[in-house]
Amino acid sequence: MPDDASHAPGRPAIQTVDPATGQPGETYAGHSVDDAKAIVAQAHTAWQGWRRSDFATRARLMHRAADVLRRREAELCGLMTAEMGKTLTEGKAEIEKCAHTCEVLADEAEGYLTSMPVDMGGPRALVAFRPIGVVLAVMPWNFPFWQVIRFAAPGLMAGNAGVLKHASNVPGCAMALEKVFKEAGFPENLFRTLLIPGKDVKAIIEDANIAAVTLTGSVAAGRQVAAAAGAMLKKTVLELGGSDAYVVLDDADAEHAAEIAATARMVNGGQSCIAGKRFVVVPEVRDAFEEALVRKMQAFVMGDPRRPETRLGPMQSMQARDDIHDQVMRSVKAGARLLIGGEIPDQPGAWYPATVLTDVKPGMAAYDEEVFGPVAAIIEAKDEADAIRIANDSEFGLGSGVLTSDVKRGERIAVEELEAGMAFVNQNVRSDPRLPFGGVKHSGYGRELTAFGIREFCNIKSVLVHESGAEPHRGSE
Repeated sequence: MPDDASHAPGRPAIQTVDPATGQPGETYAGHSVDDAKAIVAQAHTAWQGWRRSDFATRARLMHRAADVLRRREAELCGLMTAEMGKTLTEGKAEIEKCAHTCEVLADEAEGYLTSMPVDMGGPRALVAFRPIGVVLAVMPWNFPFWQVIRFAAPGLMAGNAGVLKHASNVPGCAMALEKVFKEAGFPENLFRTLLIPGKDVKAIIEDANIAAVTLTGSVAAGRQVAAAAGAMLKKTVLELGGSDAYVVLDDADAEHAAEIAATARMVNGGQSCIAGKRFVVVPEVRDAFEEALVRKMQAFVMGDPRRPETRLGPMQSMQARDDIHDQVMRSVKAGARLLIGGEIPDQPGAWYPATVLTDVKPGMAAYDEEVFGPVAAIIEAKDEADAIRIANDSEFGLGSGVLTSDVKRGERIAVEELEAGMAFVNQNVRSDPRLPFGGVKHSGYGRELTAFGIREFCNIKSVLVHESGAEPHRGSE
């Protein structure tokens, strides 16, 4: 809940704004650097006991966290809508996904982290996975619960503690997450929220009680966090931006392809790292695909995010809306054609309509930059090989897609050709607790979820056990 002490000396006030109206919301009391360091120390103390807990205990509490999330769904959805404009329908889906992920990790973590025997031809040897301590998570606003659960559920199940530095526009969501784990019965201080500005993150990374850092955010933020953590020799996992390309091949059904493309583009109002942003189409299906995509995008009508029928709410802020519009206008000025949208509505709030650009080429903002909003860019390719080249012609490599009626052809391209951490055939890219999540190139490094993700913040320890009195091995390093 909002803190009446928001103006206490040394504690910066955090003012929320409803993006649907532009009106001020709740005010929260922030933490000073000293406050934050004290919280980190408390988390480290809590970890000392938690690291020795068994998987049955961890799983029982994680299942409780899932129950708390579902029980408090209405409250949590309300916070997301009020702070970053998420529609009610997408908010409910996000909370359910969080609860499901808690259950998956509760059930699977022990298997992911079971010690692995190694045949050494004599002495007993094994690889063990042990917790490393307090993990600092620097998280974005666009999926204010899911992004955090994606780190917290594996992290706590691995035996680590977590501290969260959330985006400054979602402090209510950040505090609610702390309460979810507390209400579920996790040890006091094992998961805490730090209400600090971005400028104070470096000081927390440098704190001796922080073992590692995970960040989801922009490339610029990733570079800053990686540099600060690297200077302290601390492990990082980075999930950064994306400019996901979908290759639409000559044998694709244009109507079906456009449905997938619109779904991919408009998830969370287009404010997603793994939203489809560039649709690379060969000439044989371009006209039909364009026509179908315009119709599908027109179905995303702006409306009150609190109403269940609304498919497109506001952008997260006026600045974000203005940045998107600038990218669209610069693309049009450079020669792109506007098929629908592209106009700021005359009403209060951070609204921007579903927009489709075509004739997009290199040198245009819609081609070269990540457009974080409801803007689809259509790019024509000469043929399959050229489409693959264009899809890979990006500094990013998070998600990618192939739309084709030939499944074997699509799988070959997805596996062998697309330079991305995820490649889906005839489906929109999405995260799932059963699949590792992450990217390549400027989209970051490391993985979240599954065995690959949970082990990122473990001490992968080699253990060799010789019988007492046996001759020592004499050999090279």
